[in-house]
Amino acid sequence: MRAIQIERFGDPDVMHLADVPLGDPGPGDVRVRHHACGINFIDTYHRTGLYPLPLPAVLGTEAAGVVEAVGAGVTHLAAGDRVAYAARTPGSYAEARVLPAFPVVKLPDSIDFETGAAMMLKGLTVQYLLRRTRVELLPGELILWHAAAGGVGLIACQWAKALGLRLIGTAGSDEKCRLAEQHGAAHVINYRREDVVARVRELTGGKGVAVVYDAVGKDTWERSLDCLAPLGLLVSFGNASRAVPPFSVGVLAQKGSVYVQRPTLATYLSSREAAQAMADELFAMVATGKIKVPVERRYPLAEAARAHRDLEGRTTTGAGVLVP
Repeated sequence: MRAIQIERFGDPDVMHLADVPLGDPGPGDVRVRHHACGINFIDTYHRTGLYPLPLPAVLGTEAAGVVEAVGAGVTHLAAGDRVAYAARTPGSYAEARVLPAFPVVKLPDSIDFETGAAMMLKGLTVQYLLRRTRVELLPGELILWHAAAGGVGLIACQWAKALGLRLIGTAGSDEKCRLAEQHGAAHVINYRREDVVARVRELTGGKGVAVVYDAVGKDTWERSLDCLAPLGLLVSFGNASRAVPPFSVGVLAQKGSVYVQRPTLATYLSSREAAQAMADELFAMVATGKIKVPVERRYPLAEAARAHRDLEGRTTTGAGVLVP
């Protein structure tokens, strides 16, 4: 099969199309023929070595397609099933893949392959952030979400609205702010021309928000802490601007006895049952129209490097997919 492989870490030019052996699924595995492969910022972390991988490596963590074969012991899937997944290990930038079966779930007929590939990692991320992180969010609660016009952010805007939450979204242009607002953000802040902390304090009557969801990392760390109400929670779930630098835990006391959490989707996708329950809730939100997943960009598999340049340039909105 053809796949996007790297043999060293670096810029997008290290990615190349290669012929890679496929093989048959072993016990507990499944082989999926991909119809679309999701593109996510975590893929750039794997490519650069921020999250190191054994080399050579095939990039990508999510895809949708059709089951070709199942290994011994796999009972929840069969050949011919339409499926989607967000995997714990990379390997989805490919025409097909053998992987552990437990994170692979049946894709409802009402959801097309491109939407399925674009929604799994992003949608499941929003599911655990809003529904499973250890904080009680009440209807009417104000929360702050950085990069609200990205693939994860647009799903979060819609899901938060469906839950009755008031999401304050940040973005880097007026166009992106309008997009977040159109998808359900209660308030938007253009961080390139507005003081995010001052605006959040204004919107909250000086109190700050209960939770900040931050996938940006280094560039937003300080302002995220400053936007929290006392005893608030900062959920740091990404490093789009590089990793958060080391800090003294005493800072958390100075900011109002606030909490910090650094979760990963892999921890929540701990079993087949957990993966299915999370996916079922996501699929229901999409099937009822409460969440729409805009696939804004489509690239041939061979143009994965261009997709990464677009993503890292922060010029993109919504989701993108690679088409084998």
